[in-house]
Amino acid sequence: MSIPTDNEWMAHALQLAERGRLTVAPNPLVGCVLVKNNALIGEGWHQRAGEPHAEVYALRAAGTAARGATAYVTLEPCSHHGRTPPCADALVGAGVARVVTAMQDPNPLVAGQGIARLQTAGIAVEFGLMEAAARELNIGFVSRMTRGLPFVRSKIAASLDGRTALANGTSKWITGAAARLDVQHWRARSCAILTGIGTVLADDPRLDVRIETERQPLRVVLDSNLRISPAARVLQDGGTLIYTAVTDEGKRAALQAVGAEVVMLPAVGGRVDLAAVLRDLAQRGINEVLVEAGKTLNGALLRAALVNELVLYLAPQFLGDAAHGLADMGELTQLDQRVELQWRDVRHVGGDLRITVRIGHV
Repeated sequence: MSIPTDNEWMAHALQLAERGRLTVAPNPLVGCVLVKNNALIGEGWHQRAGEPHAEVYALRAAGTAARGATAYVTLEPCSHHGRTPPCADALVGAGVARVVTAMQDPNPLVAGQGIARLQTAGIAVEFGLMEAAARELNIGFVSRMTRGLPFVRSKIAASLDGRTALANGTSKWITGAAARLDVQHWRARSCAILTGIGTVLADDPRLDVRIETERQPLRVVLDSNLRISPAARVLQDGGTLIYTAVTDEGKRAALQAVGAEVVMLPAVGGRVDLAAVLRDLAQRGINEVLVEAGKTLNGALLRAALVNELVLYLAPQFLGDAAHGLADMGELTQLDQRVELQWRDVRHVGGDLRITVRIGHV
């Protein structure tokens, strides 16, 4: 029987961290494994925001056996007092001998201080093991901490010739039931779902998660001129955030009466400043945003270089040149104006094809 390697223990910690995907936001996903004499003695993951961190659960499971053990942690142990005590202090107090962490915490409140606290206590610290996987696990949190912006993922359902709706606006349904169910998982992992007023007026979507989940993402509507009706389905159950560029106290009061929050931001070209929207969402603790919109908003976000990833569901059909396109990019006159994409994943989802592409680096 082979002895597990550091990589295998860290891979297990990363798998544990993933279990908190739908519940820990705005916190990062973290997993921890405690090993002694090549045997697992404790494990844990951050389960919900405000509750104990991964290290605490692992230490509780290990008890006194943690003394002299190695801790594999997917993110640098925290060193500050937030809603829970510092995990670095907990590891020191338990007497662990070695800590292997995948990456430094990008949160300025930690950012190397947790590692320094461990080293000062005489604990051997190694970091950088499987860092790429750890960063991908928390890509939204990393984006918010390092850029002041959430990670923006745009979901688009289209025909094989890149059309999202007929010329008359009909779009239900281009893709099949399996693809639509798959979208629910993207919604569930997102902190917010963002759409434009055009989509609200055309489709009257709910934009909620329709699979089992402990939380619903924040619903966000960009409505520069406050055209939304208080009866819109996206406003039902309250808590929807509307960004606008106009001051209309009558409309604001009507929307607030159904539980919506209306935020006025500066206009750029007559429309709400998209970068200002994303900065505000980041300040609200939003790590990942899922955009479900039409060609106007998708095009505006792409032109402003504010989209990080596209998830395209392509149906095996053609809708023709008169149908609506994926994104209104305007006319490009030179090839260096194009948007460069990086392939991430291609797979069948039911009878459709799901293509995931990344734009730039986060």
